[in-house]
Amino acid sequence: MFDGLMQGLATALHPSVLIYSLFGVFLGTFVGVLPGIGAMATISLLLPLTYYISPEAALVMLAGVYYGSQYGGAVASILLRLPGTPQSAVTSLDGYPMARDGRAGLALFTSMISSFTGSMLGILVLVVLAGWLADLATKFGAADYAAMMILGLVAAATVGSDSPAKSLAMVVLGLLLGCIGTDVNTGTQRLTFGWAELMDGINLVALAMGLFGVSEVIANIRKADRHGPPGKVKFRQMLPTGAQMRQIIPPALRGTAVGSFFGALPGTGSTISSFLSYALERRIARQPERFGHGAIEGVAAPEAANNSASITAFVPTLTLGIPGDPIMALMLGALIIHGIQPGPMMLEARPEMFWGLVVSFGIGNLFLLILNLPLIGIWVSMLRIPFRWLYPAILIFVCLGVYSVRGSTFDLVMVAGIGAVGYLLALARFNPALLLLGFVLGPLIEVNLRRAMLIARGDPMVFLERPIAAVFIIAAAGLLAMSLWQAIGRRQSRP
Repeated sequence: MFDGLMQGLATALHPSVLIYSLFGVFLGTFVGVLPGIGAMATISLLLPLTYYISPEAALVMLAGVYYGSQYGGAVASILLRLPGTPQSAVTSLDGYPMARDGRAGLALFTSMISSFTGSMLGILVLVVLAGWLADLATKFGAADYAAMMILGLVAAATVGSDSPAKSLAMVVLGLLLGCIGTDVNTGTQRLTFGWAELMDGINLVALAMGLFGVSEVIANIRKADRHGPPGKVKFRQMLPTGAQMRQIIPPALRGTAVGSFFGALPGTGSTISSFLSYALERRIARQPERFGHGAIEGVAAPEAANNSASITAFVPTLTLGIPGDPIMALMLGALIIHGIQPGPMMLEARPEMFWGLVVSFGIGNLFLLILNLPLIGIWVSMLRIPFRWLYPAILIFVCLGVYSVRGSTFDLVMVAGIGAVGYLLALARFNPALLLLGFVLGPLIEVNLRRAMLIARGDPMVFLERPIAAVFIIAAAGLLAMSLWQAIGRRQSRP
């Protein structure tokens, strides 16, 4: 581990990697502050750029956007009650009342110090667990991998979902879209409908930009301009007293524990972690009625949780090849674009990349802490930009990014259509992120499923005969059964 960290330090301190790390965290904070854009759309826009830089710099930059957006998302939540990211939605419950009470500076400082604490402790969890999980994963066979990915998709669709049926529908649609193209084993064209442009499948960049870029523009383009945030926030107003620090530290540590645990589980993610940590703080509070009216614990716990979860989400992605959440699916796609297969052998095949990314987390979070304190005034000013001035630039970058991948005008038409479909899915309260998760994991599930069936000579009982695969399959079936039981209970409780 020590040798790996030293090797990672040499990689992360390379000038080009440092520059891309700084660019990633700055851009992540920027898009986190601006409501309606988010890390998903930004990473999708940056995917074409990764073709022209080293894999290490690309991954560090994309990761910086991811956890940088967690910092920035809290700013709009606290100042305007407009979450810049889904993970920061719960922060607005108490952060905005604090701002209305004249404690905006304290709320912003609490979110930053809690985010930094959660991220740094999340890095420690990542370092400790990564090697152990990689060793465990070497014992996995094809059937085990297929079963584990199925469990990840089922967990993503059912855990914490208000409508598991809609979530499962999105996963299945993503799996079907992942089947489009030429079968790698037989050369047969599948679901192409005679279109030569679909022989290589749907472009991941076009799908992600359409679902999370164009659809967000459509959703926000007709909304009225938002009111400006509160007045200037002075640095002196941000510093807490000793008593307030004692109120911040314990919930931040508890939030870090919650986020580290759930972030490392495939299919959960930082959004669930932030809400669960908030619920935990309200449950154990002596005066739970304070929550929702400016409780400082209601800012510290979820911010620590979502930032620690954003770091530990890389554990299953890098060591098992299983995305922890939809943004991790994009990270997985970025690695595959460079011909790198995440999994247990990555620590041996590309140790400089793995440990360089881990070290860059710490450097990036230091950048974020240094950047965010003096830039609060700038972020407050950026929130005053009308969205009608932003969306033309977003659409231009979408078109440039999609066209640069394959030079295909068909992809431009496709991204427009996908954007319209994504907007309709959002109106119908479907989660497009699960579609992307199914799209990325679908081909991996198919490859391992076929391999397992070939080894077992077509006997499907291999998934129950192997203990690891059986545990995953039984767990997935249990989650489905529990969701069905809850749905029946809700239906019977209705008048």
